[in-house]
Amino acid sequence: MVGARQEIKLKKYRYLIALVIILMVVGVLVLVTIPVVQNRSLPKKLKYGIVLDAGSSHTALYIYSWPAEKVNDTGIVTEVDSCKVKGPGISSYWNDIEQAGKSLKVCLDKAKERVPEKQQYVTPVYLGATAGMRLLRSQNQALAEQLMKSVQEFIKTYPFNFQGAQIITGQEEGVFGWITVNYLMENIGKDNAGGNPETEGALDLGGASTQITFVPGEKIESEESALKMRLYGKSYNIYTHSYLCYGKDQALKLLLEKLDITDNGTILNPCFNKGYIRTINVTELFNSPCTSAQHNIIQQMVRIIGTGNFDQCDRYIRSIFNFSVCTWSSCSFNGVYQPKVHGKFGAFSAYYFVMDFFNLTSEKPYDLSTAQQRVKAFCLKPWAEVKNSFSTNEKYLSENCFAGQYILSLLQNYNFTSSNWKTIMFLRKIKGTNAGWTLGYMMNLTNMIPAEQPYTKPLTNASYLTVMVIFSIFVFFLLLIGFLIFKKKIFKAQDKF
Repeated sequence: MVGARQEIKLKKYRYLIALVIILMVVGVLVLVTIPVVQNRSLPKKLKYGIVLDAGSSHTALYIYSWPAEKVNDTGIVTEVDSCKVKGPGISSYWNDIEQAGKSLKVCLDKAKERVPEKQQYVTPVYLGATAGMRLLRSQNQALAEQLMKSVQEFIKTYPFNFQGAQIITGQEEGVFGWITVNYLMENIGKDNAGGNPETEGALDLGGASTQITFVPGEKIESEESALKMRLYGKSYNIYTHSYLCYGKDQALKLLLEKLDITDNGTILNPCFNKGYIRTINVTELFNSPCTSAQHNIIQQMVRIIGTGNFDQCDRYIRSIFNFSVCTWSSCSFNGVYQPKVHGKFGAFSAYYFVMDFFNLTSEKPYDLSTAQQRVKAFCLKPWAEVKNSFSTNEKYLSENCFAGQYILSLLQNYNFTSSNWKTIMFLRKIKGTNAGWTLGYMMNLTNMIPAEQPYTKPLTNASYLTVMVIFSIFVFFLLLIGFLIFKKKIFKAQDKF
């Protein structure tokens, strides 16, 4: 009878010990599993956006992405890919409107491959046309509208969320370039949550216009050139101005218009290397609103002959700027108000490509005298020597003497002198992303895109801590119970003896 009772008690101890062991295993599994699940890396929700930069000389497509959750109402945007459209800018297709849209096909196909298929229908596409289309619109608004409509209809054939094509203002072009430079330099957004570093100015030079944008160290006198912008929870008072007709290509036309034409239809150009000859149609020179509609040239074709005269070229370039009038405390040229340049500047687009040709774009800034010497040395070389020394496209190569001198003159007109010339850095890319207005444009547009909720962890930090504490205590008590049962069993076994 006593043996039977002991056998029953022994079975109860075994069941109890088995239960304790099972509960301990469960508790340990919970303690191991919860941290793994809670701390696993979460998949990122990404949004994509596409911007087409329809410039005067060419079009480029940029693909951007950013987290679906935004920081202070501004998406954290990065460039993931880009594509340069073959051929001229869309404004050049005014006599073949349908071809303007078709020219974008290769780059739009690339974007279709790059953006995940499931996200294409929600990926916004924007086309911004700049000074080339602004000039065309000033000449023939109806034709400009037809061209833009044709481009829009072609883009709509793709599975993206097309948001429209517009001709952006010069002020917008300047400000969005400023946003790009300062975002990539981390002066705004990103790691800037705890401070407010000084911003950098932006210098943009295209084919038809040029822009200067910066935060001045003084009050902005002209309301037309002032813009208030808020990004990443901070406000900025920005000075910006765009000079239409003072892009590199249009400035060359302004120069050629100043030069005398001989009776046999020859133009001697001191800004081309000596011995260089180019034949152009007269309409090519005067087909822009930047040049005079009235001219007395009888010849249909004119020959431009380079003379390579550096000093004479400098005088002619200065003649396309007007310094006779200024109703403000300070001006740049043509009577345009400009406060004193303040801080560092990033110069991109044609600024970079021209100055890179003269090896003036390294991380170490060059002084003004060095820049002048290099440009002058190139301009004094005969064309035959230049042509044999460089493999660059002949059109661009022939214009580098003019372009180099024009940039030096333009920047000095902005009041960059030998004392502050080194504040300018000539940039193509910043941390792997192209410098230009499109990134800033995309960042601004992300303010209009609703933020999504990010993927969240299964438990809040407080819940996670509570669960871990409870199960830790639970396992501890199970260990204590198991110890007491084991101890009691040993004592009873000793009592038998």
